Amino acid sequence: MDIFFMMSALEEAKRAYEEDETPVGAVMVHGGAVIGRGRNERSSKSLPLAHAEMNAISEAAGFLKNWRLDGCTLYVTLEPCLMCAGALMQTRVTRVVYGASDPKAGAAGSLYDVLRDSRLPHRCRVTRGVLEAECSGLLKRFFLEKRIRKQGPVY
Repeated sequence: MDIFFMMSALEEAKRAYEEDETPVGAVMVHGGAVIGRGRNERSSKSLPLAHAEMNAISEAAGFLKNWRLDGCTLYVTLEPCLMCAGALMQTRVTRVVYGASDPKAGAAGSLYDVLRDSRLPHRCRVTRGVLEAECSGLLKRFFLEKRIRKQGPVY
């Protein structure tokens, strides 16, 4: 099931890519069904909090009509940052599954491990590396294309 739902998160990431946003996608799952979707929309909405995870959390909370997301699993193509990891902990998400690790800003095991910190009041189960090559490949392609556009063509 992890691969199936990560493929849905990848579809959200591809939509972000098509919108010239950093291609990160997320889906929130409860009871085997997707109840929230999100993709990075910081640039298009001029909202610094519009990360894929935050959008999926908001949609899922609206669906459940509850800020507590007990029993939910978030699938996200890139390891959550500190802000998103804090939101996942605060909303009591049960499990987080991510594709690509983020050694520069990851807060689910790479740079920080907020989601499993025993000093905090809630912990999430974390599974990493699901469809990692696909998730990281999309990000690498996006940033390579950005660099090429910025520098111009090489002759």
